[in-house]
Amino acid sequence: MVRIYVGNLAFRSKDSDIHKAFSKYGEVAKASVAIDPATGRSAGFAFVEMPNDSEARAAIAGLHNKEINSRVVTVSEAVPEPEKPRYEKPRYDRRR
Repeated sequence: MVRIYVGNLAFRSKDSDIHKAFSKYGEVAKASVAIDPATGRSAGFAFVEMPNDSEARAAIAGLHNKEINSRVVTVSEAVPEPEKPRYEKPRYDRRR
């Protein structure tokens, strides 16, 4: 499964628009536009999951710097989010 980042989306873009653009290159398992929780509007980017590596690579090459909903988008393989360090409460030695 290849996870793909799609940036610079038009704010009116919907999941179905992204799914339609990527399905021209192969099977799309999931396409979801990120929603800003504060406004409820599109955040201007999306993630697409494609199960076939070669189809995903073709989609990345074919759609990068192309228009979706009258806006030139950037398309690349998504980079995993780095793990955040866990906060641990400091332990105090009470024997003093």
